Amino acid sequence: MPYIKIELTREGVTREQKQTLIKGVTDLVTNTLNKDPHLTHVVIQEVDLDDWGYAGEQVSVLREKGITADKK
Repeated sequence: MPYIKIELTREGVTREQKQTLIKGVTDLVTNTLNKDPHLTHVVIQEVDLDDWGYAGEQVSVLREKGITADKK
């Protein structure tokens, strides 16, 4: 029974985007590991920007400086 946990910063990920992630990860595990999709669990946890750090800074501070994870 695969259990996949996806952690994201809370920055407006839509319900549709979450559904796409859940479906995509489930399909990947099903096709790669030959696992039953009905026994595959995916959890998406959103974390406040103040509660996530990178390179010694809170992500909220990095966002204030204009640093994002968006593709250029």
